[in-house]
Amino acid sequence: MNSSNNKFDCIIVGGGLIGLLSAYFIAKQGRRVALMEQSLLGRESSWAGGGILSPLYPWRYPDAVTELVNWSRQHWHELIEQLQRESDIDPQSINSGMLILDQEEQAQAIDWARCFNVTLQTVGADQLNVLEPSLGPSPEQALWMPDVGQVRNPRLISSVHQAARQAGVTILENHPVDQLLIEQGQVIGATSRQRSLYAPKVIVAAGAWSTGLLEGVGYHLAVTPVRGQMIQFQTTPGLIKRITLYRGRYIIPRRDGRVLAGSTTEHVGFDKSTTPQSKDELIKAAIEIAPELAKCDLVHHWAGLRPGSPEGVPTIGELSNISGLYINSGHFRNGVAIGLASCRLLCDLVTGQPAIIDPGQYAPSQ
Repeated sequence: MNSSNNKFDCIIVGGGLIGLLSAYFIAKQGRRVALMEQSLLGRESSWAGGGILSPLYPWRYPDAVTELVNWSRQHWHELIEQLQRESDIDPQSINSGMLILDQEEQAQAIDWARCFNVTLQTVGADQLNVLEPSLGPSPEQALWMPDVGQVRNPRLISSVHQAARQAGVTILENHPVDQLLIEQGQVIGATSRQRSLYAPKVIVAAGAWSTGLLEGVGYHLAVTPVRGQMIQFQTTPGLIKRITLYRGRYIIPRRDGRVLAGSTTEHVGFDKSTTPQSKDELIKAAIEIAPELAKCDLVHHWAGLRPGSPEGVPTIGELSNISGLYINSGHFRNGVAIGLASCRLLCDLVTGQPAIIDPGQYAPSQ
């Protein structure tokens, strides 16, 4: 094999949404990029989530997360249109809005929205019934975030995949990286059983698997796997109109009538199995939110492993003691909601562009 086929400007380890978007943005800056994925693209946390372009209860998160959310929210529509043009795959973006039926934190939510210039309204029972006639709970007041959108995760992954290929990214599936190559404090590449690739810049974006890989170079990343189980109903399109959140559970209506309901938060290591108990709990919670779901077929039950991190703040940036080795990991439940901003920020750091937001609050610990 010609040695030039193994040399790149940048190698990305991990083929979920974060790795793919990072590869796409960096390649668009004229860099020669390779991506190495241990299995199939996007089949872990990226595939399993709900695709909401906002955190659940967003006021509970640190300001560092909110900054990423707000930047992403302002630019997702433009990127989705661009990806659709380049890939000819529709990620099925819908501006469905999000209803939050819990009443205990309304004052805190209103203060947060005012501080960060986020559209959030209180609605009474009559207006709530107009926004979502299928609801079971009928609180006197609820919170309404009309600007919250969603995408269909698998279609988004497919769209970014095709756009990244067209941008020149070399994508290697079923290439689990077993070692990062370091010489005299400088990263020089990464190896799998099949192939060694070389580059002066390597990005670890392997989600919950990032920690184990970085331990091999002596860096402890505070990211752990957190299992999330979800279910899916098949309904008539339009039966459920809004993303609705209540008592920590939520439902998400898709364009074709599928309705997702989730999710659990379980610290069980790398176990992705589903459990009957969680299935029953999710069914009960979904029907409590929208009683009509009791008449609909349950068509799917699955689990994924989120990259859990302290307070949900991802690590984005270059290690101080290994030149050229970068991290973009730890997005926890909000990979889609904050992924656009985190990948653009990472691209800025790698390519020397002005950073879209202050990178210091996401930098790897010393």
